[in-house]
Amino acid sequence: MAHFILTRLWQSVVLLAIVTVITFFLMNLAPGGPSSMMRMDATEAEREAIAEQLGLNDSVIVRYGAWVGDALQGDFGISLSSGEPVIERIIDRFPHTFKLALWTVFFSVIIGILFGILSARNRNTWRDHTINFTSVIGLSVPSFWLAIMFILLFSVQLQWLPSSGVGSGSLTDEIKSMIMPVIILSTATLPTIVRFTRSSMLEVISQNFIRTARAKGAKEKTVIYVHGLRNALIPVISIIGVLIPRLLSGTVIVESVFGWPGMGRLIVEAAQGRDYNLVMGVTVVVTALVIFSNFVVDIIYSRVDPRVKNI
Repeated sequence: MAHFILTRLWQSVVLLAIVTVITFFLMNLAPGGPSSMMRMDATEAEREAIAEQLGLNDSVIVRYGAWVGDALQGDFGISLSSGEPVIERIIDRFPHTFKLALWTVFFSVIIGILFGILSARNRNTWRDHTINFTSVIGLSVPSFWLAIMFILLFSVQLQWLPSSGVGSGSLTDEIKSMIMPVIILSTATLPTIVRFTRSSMLEVISQNFIRTARAKGAKEKTVIYVHGLRNALIPVISIIGVLIPRLLSGTVIVESVFGWPGMGRLIVEAAQGRDYNLVMGVTVVVTALVIFSNFVVDIIYSRVDPRVKNI
């Protein structure tokens, strides 16, 4: 187990380093990179001052080495658009995205597994067809369009839920402000979990040990939820790690539509403002979060299915 964990840790560090190299070099070498912060009407002295501040007089390799040295100490530089330390802007926005993503994963996993089991137990019935059809619709409908429709219905017409923001501070307001963003984000994860759970359950309930459990007189709920579910969850656990990057990418659209002050909206602000220090900081944090979540999924997967430790 220790070898398995150390191998995954080493792979995570290498992957994070590769992402930082690609992102840094693309931003610094592409047209309109850091030099785009200079105004067209800037004087020669102003241009030299900005170039010195951004380190543009050094080669891109030297600048990357300096950035890595500062980043290892927790310093991602100063935001060029606000003048605040990048790490402070990230710390201010991160809890909102984390809360949104956590509730989305919780909602998607619980509902997805339940509906996947229901679909498998009622194979080729109207319940199965309805769940499959709804899953396809959920994957096909663009999240930005669905978000706008939700705002028009629940905020404008019915006035049940707030159209934007994180609430005024009370628990009720926070819950109301999260309902629509969580549902919209779930459309990117919930259908996949439903379909994987269904296919996995169909495979498991056809195995000999399930027939043996039924032959011994075990109750159907015991057969499904005790004997079958644990084995069926093995591929479902693995797909959760794949869905997390899709979930985080979805926050860019959802947070922009609902005015949610999280990391997704911060990425949009950094890109629009050509704030490359902020872009690098957000990229590193999001990449580290995805790597860490997949690392946790790998550990859970290895506990459920010990065979992967030898891979």
